[in-house]
This record gives sequence, C-alpha cells and structure tokens, in this order.
Amino acid sequence: MQNLLPLKDFWSMATRKKENKTLRRRLWGSRVSTVISISLVLVLLGAAMLVLLNARAVGDWFKERMQVSVILKESVSEDAAKGFQAVLDSLPYVRTTEYVSREQGVQEMQELLGEDFMDAFAVAPVPVSIDVCLHAQYVSADSLQMVSDAVKASPLVDEVVYQASLVDSLNENLGRMTLVSMILIALLLFISVVLIGNTVRLSMFSKRFSVHTMRLVGATRGFIRRPFLARAALQGTVAAFIALAVLAAGLYFLDREFAPVLEIFSREILILVALSVLAAGIVLCVGSAFLVAGKMIDMSNEELYS
Repeated sequence: MQNLLPLKDFWSMATRKKENKTLRRRLWGSRVSTVISISLVLVLLGAAMLVLLNARAVGDWFKERMQVSVILKESVSEDAAKGFQAVLDSLPYVRTTEYVSREQGVQEMQELLGEDFMDAFAVAPVPVSIDVCLHAQYVSADSLQMVSDAVKASPLVDEVVYQASLVDSLNENLGRMTLVSMILIALLLFISVVLIGNTVRLSMFSKRFSVHTMRLVGATRGFIRRPFLARAALQGTVAAFIALAVLAAGLYFLDREFAPVLEIFSREILILVALSVLAAGIVLCVGSAFLVAGKMIDMSNEELYS
C-alpha cells in the first residue's frame, strides 16, 4: 500500500499537468481567434474609411483624366496648331494638353475602324486636334460650357467635343459613393461594437470564478478590471496592426495591378486612417472589456454557475 500512494499521487499530478496544458492551449486558441475576429472587423472599417475620406480625391482623379477634344479647322497648319496648344496651356482651367496630328488621328481611326476605312476617302478626313484635360473643379456641366464657349472663340477652332452625360453621371455616382460609404461606416461601427463585445465577453467568461474570488477577498473594482483592460488593449493593438498590414497589402496590390492608387490617396489621409484603425481597435476592445468586467463583478452566485 505504501508503494501505491506515490504512484497514485504521480498519476494525479500527471493528469493535472495534462489538463492545465489543454486549458492553456484552449486559452491561446481563444485569444488568437479573438484577435483575428477583431482584425477582420477593423479591415472592413478601415476600407470604408479609405473610400469615404478619399471619395473627393478619387473623383478629382477621374475628372482630371476626362478629355475635351478641341478640333481645329482643316486650314490650320501644324505650327499654328502647336502655337494654339501653348495658348491653351496658359489658361488657368487647363491641366494638361496633348497635340494629336493628322497622322496620329488616322492611325487611331484605323485601330478603331479597321485598316481599309481610308479607302472611301480621297483626303484624310481626320483633322488636327488637341486633347485637353481640365482641373477637377471645372469638370461640371456649367463650367464645361463656359470653357467650351471660351475655346470656340478662337478662329482656329472648328468644334469642341466632350461627353456631358459622362460628367453628370460621374458627379452623381460620386455623391452616391459618399452616402453609401457613410452608411457603411455607421453599420460597421455598430457591428464592431456588438461583435467585439461578444468576442471579448467569451474570452473573459472563463475568468469569472477568479473575479468572484477577488471580489470575496475585498479587491476593488478598479483592481479587478485592470488586468482585463490591459489584455484588451494589447489584443486591440495587435488586431489593429494586423488589419493595417492587410489594408497596406490591398493598397499595394491595387496600385500595382489596376490604377495608381497611392497617387490618388493623399499621405495625410492614409496616416489619418491608420491612426483611426489603431484607435478604434484599442477603444472598442478596452470599452468592451470595461463593460464585461463590470458585469462579471456584479454577478450573483446563481449567475456565476449558470
């Protein structure tokens, strides 16, 4: 019998170590899943903020790349056309200009209509033209009409062509994008509070007995809350940096594959979004932990074991 007792104690100790190891593994798994869940919410929140805060910059980028074609008369020589281009470059509402010669215009028409479209004409029907891009504040129906009238006043100009319907559609869509972004951010903030609150509550629920024990020995509410708030701040910080890494990777991919995104978005706004995501992660996690810890402190014995 004396030899069995140490063996029994050894077996009990081994069982407790195994249970503690399993508990620690589950605890780490819970913390990792908590951080990942918070990171996903912050990624969506950061993306919506990027769209909202850069809506005007994105709109200006599209507006400044919309071309107004200034078609010159057939009698205008190349030297006169280039001189008129210099005049257009000096105008305050003109951002850039591009001279399109007859040869270049014919080549573009051949690419569009086919090689044999010139067979029907004795003389090249494509006139000399100048493609003009305006500053964003002048790309509206009224301003474009004013610019068109001013350019047509020159005796060298035959016609000014631009897509008025495209301008109206662009301005309407930009307004809708801003409204949708504001609604999306409001919804994401609500979802963030609910989801992060539930996630933090689940991660802290296993500590309810420790909270009850500290309360019984006379610990203050601030002393009980302190470790939970510190852990929540750490989780929010880590989740925010993960979200920022995902957003940075997404911006790099868009800039490389689709459009010069980093040229459209201003550095100040990118920094503001990064700080907002970091602050949102910390504030939401700490705020949720503060509320959950307060509820656990006020738990009755019946609620503790339910």
